[in-house]
Amino acid sequence: MQTVTKPYISDYRVKGSKFLGYLYPVTTQEEIDTVLESVKSKHPTASHHCYAYRLNPNELIEFEQDDGEPKGTAGLPILNSLRSSEMINCIIISVRYFGGTKLGKSGLIEAYGNSARLCIQHAELRPIIPISRYRIVYDYPHQGIIDKLKNDFPLIEQNSVYLEKVELGIACPTDVQKRFEKVLESYTHLFDEFEKLDDSYHINQNN
Repeated sequence: MQTVTKPYISDYRVKGSKFLGYLYPVTTQEEIDTVLESVKSKHPTASHHCYAYRLNPNELIEFEQDDGEPKGTAGLPILNSLRSSEMINCIIISVRYFGGTKLGKSGLIEAYGNSARLCIQHAELRPIIPISRYRIVYDYPHQGIIDKLKNDFPLIEQNSVYLEKVELGIACPTDVQKRFEKVLESYTHLFDEFEKLDDSYHINQNN
């Protein structure tokens, strides 16, 4: 899975029609509504504002909208472009200005698909890593154990607090989660507190 962390725009034209593609990162319905309102306000005279989005790596939500184009000719090809690139937590809006020549159903499917694919091709994509998050409280003399775990597993430290004791927030990629938890079991008696928080995801900013 992958996503974007900033907007990207594409411009695709065929037989006089102009398709402006907008790719935005989104994680909530409120963000989707804000993006849609913004794009529509930029193009109030456009013929159509078609879009699709995919949200939530852990419980996938998908939606597509044809906005007056024949059913299945606009939102679905945009959605399929997101699917084929394994994009998540993002929306693509394709704004069409009609050029006077009808494209037909197959032409529309190709045009909206190309508009979406151009957005993705222009974008800097970031991998999304499914993770499980943990909270560990321990005394400083046990820091060596944590350092060893960090060395043996690709752990991601999150929201830690270093005071009289260490309250460590740590995330483990789910593909090594079972092995990590098995190793962790041998150390839990040394920790003051230990709990698994939830399953989430991490955007890799270094790739």
